[in-house]
Amino acid sequence: MAEPAGAPPALRHAEEVMGTVFSFDVRGGEPQAVRTALEEAVAGLHRVNEVFSTYRDDSQITRLVRGELSVEECDPEVAEVLGLGAEAERRSDGWFSTTYEGQLDPTGIVKGWATERAAERLVAAGASGVSVNGGGDVQLFGVPGPHRPWRVGVSDPLRPGSLAAVVSAAGVAELAVATSGTAERGAHIVDPRTGRSAVTDLVAVTVVGPRLTWVDAWATAAFAMGSRQALDWLESLPDVEALLITAGDEVRCTGGLAHRLG
Repeated sequence: MAEPAGAPPALRHAEEVMGTVFSFDVRGGEPQAVRTALEEAVAGLHRVNEVFSTYRDDSQITRLVRGELSVEECDPEVAEVLGLGAEAERRSDGWFSTTYEGQLDPTGIVKGWATERAAERLVAAGASGVSVNGGGDVQLFGVPGPHRPWRVGVSDPLRPGSLAAVVSAAGVAELAVATSGTAERGAHIVDPRTGRSAVTDLVAVTVVGPRLTWVDAWATAAFAMGSRQALDWLESLPDVEALLITAGDEVRCTGGLAHRLG
């Protein structure tokens, strides 16, 4: 599809890693610098997988769980991610957790953090617009073209193929959109208080805010809470808006969400 007149050239790439597909849409900047940054961003995602995968016997996280490594002996990113996970757990009153079945498992925060970091690398290389979609969760920076904001469609979990909303990044330099729910992967979200699949009235929670590391964690925590508690909690978070859809097809949203739709 042709780009609109005046739009900077687009560099697009899809990479399969971390059990999902990461899609890049990068606009503007000096072409060689941006292409080099894209290669580095992709290599960085594979390195994150090598370090953090709970499915690899040789990953640093797996070895940390087995007691073969200390946090200090791991790459510095391990301590960074564990610190972010601890902060997410504190701010969600324990509804977000980096443990699973009694063992360390930072999976719930790694993908959002890795996606955000990949996008930042491209901005640092001079790109004027960046969209990185990590398995359906998106980090946006800048704009795709003059007077054109990035827009992200939010799938309707009860009507496959339809959209529940379209989120616009108009007026902001950075925006992230993350969704947690059962439509794509079934009942995979755990209630940290029971260690079992979360029993909730929700089928999907979409959270919008500046940075994907946090909105991804907040979407997971909010889904486990259920709609009533989640909505009150999400309203209390600064610079965060959300859309919640219940199994009964009821749509609930934070007070400022309308300003992010379009």
